[in-house]
Amino acid sequence: MTAGSRGDVAPFTGLGHGLVRAGHEVTLVTHGCFADLVSGSGVGFHALPVDPRAELESERGLRLGRSATGAGKIVRLVEMARSLAGRLTDGMVAAARSSDVLLLSGSLGPLGHCVAEGLGLPSMGVNLQPLAPTREFAPPVATARSWGPVVNRAAGYAVNLAVERVFAEAVRDLRERLGLPAVGPLAARRDRERGAWPVHHGFSPSVVPRPRDWRRGLDVSGYWWPHDGEDPRLPASLRDFLDAGPAPVFVGLGSATVPDPGRLSAELVRALRAAGLRGVIQRGWGGLRATGDDMFTVGEVPHSVLFPRMAAVVHHAGAGTTAAGLRAGVPAVPVPVQFDEGFWAARLVALGVAPGALSPRGLRAERLAPALVRATAEPAYRRRARALAERLRGEDGVTPVAETLDRLEHP
Repeated sequence: MTAGSRGDVAPFTGLGHGLVRAGHEVTLVTHGCFADLVSGSGVGFHALPVDPRAELESERGLRLGRSATGAGKIVRLVEMARSLAGRLTDGMVAAARSSDVLLLSGSLGPLGHCVAEGLGLPSMGVNLQPLAPTREFAPPVATARSWGPVVNRAAGYAVNLAVERVFAEAVRDLRERLGLPAVGPLAARRDRERGAWPVHHGFSPSVVPRPRDWRRGLDVSGYWWPHDGEDPRLPASLRDFLDAGPAPVFVGLGSATVPDPGRLSAELVRALRAAGLRGVIQRGWGGLRATGDDMFTVGEVPHSVLFPRMAAVVHHAGAGTTAAGLRAGVPAVPVPVQFDEGFWAARLVALGVAPGALSPRGLRAERLAPALVRATAEPAYRRRARALAERLRGEDGVTPVAETLDRLEHP
C-alpha cells in the first residue's frame, strides 16, 4: 500500500514482481491513475481514490508549489494530506480484507498499521526514505543539513510524530469502525517501536549506510527497481535522435510543478547549448518542453533504458530518479525542489557523482551551464558513478523483504 506521486509507486512494481517470482500473490494498492505501472509484472492492482497530479494542480497544490521555504511546503503538505487521508480508508480496508500480510510505505504507515491491527493481519514497513530518527542526519523531509547529533535525533522524533498527527483524525475514525480502543498518535507509534515492527528500506547501503543507532528491525535492503517489462524499449523516434549525435543530457523534474514552465524550459535549453550539449527534456508534471534539432521532448520513458545512454542527468533528486541515475552510472546535476529531494541531492554530491546541487528558484543558464560542463567533461564524476553502479548491480533488495515476509506468514 502506497500513496503519492509516480516516484512513490514505481519502485513497488519491482518489489512486487520480485515477490511474485518468489511465489507470493501480490497486489499493489495505490491511486487508480497508476494502474498501468503493474502491466506485465504479475502484480495485481487495487485502486485508491485521489489523483495526486490533480491535487498538485489544484489551487491548494499550487499554493504548496509557491511556498518559498521547506517549512512552508511541509505545512501545506500536511494540510493537504490531512484532508485526503479519510478518502483512502475504505479502499485500504477493502484491499486488506482479501490479504494475508500488509506491506506499508512510509506515506501510509500510520493508517495502514491501524488497518492491519483492526483486521488482525501481520504487517511491515517498506520505506523509500530513511524516516526513523537518527543522530547521524536530520530528517530528510526537513533539510539536507545536519543539525548535530542531539538535534538531529530530536527533530526525527518530531517529524515522525507530526506524520502520526496527519492521520490522527482518520485513524481515530477507523479505530472506532474496526472496534479498536482509542489510542493517541504518540502511543500508537510507541507500540510499534516497542514491538520492533519490521521496516525494510528500498535504497542501497552504499548510498545511505544503515544508521548505527537504529533499533533492531530497521533494515536497509537495497533498491527495488521499477518493473519496466521483460524487454523495455525506447520510442523509435527517440532512438533515432540518440543515434544521430553524441550522448545528450537528460533533464526532468518528475512530478514537480513549476510556476512558469515556458521560462524554465528556455533557460534549460540555453544552458545545454551554452555547454555544447544536446538534450532530452522530459515534460513531467511541470510541462517542460524544447524544440530544435539538438533537443528532444519526451513523456514517460523507462529510465532503465534511457539513462545509460546519457552524458549526465539533470533531475529533481526524487528518490526514484536518483536511484535510476545511480543505476545507470552517469553523473548528475540535482535540482531539488522539495521535501526529501535536498537529502538525496546532498548524497549525490557526497558520493562524488554530482558537482553540486542547484536551486530551482530563479534557475538560470549562467548557473546550470558550468555545472553541466563539469559533470560531463571532468572524468572523475563518471568514473565514480560507474564504480557505484557496479556495486549496486551486486545487490538484491527483494530477498530480505521476502525473508521477512516468510517469517510473518509462518511465525
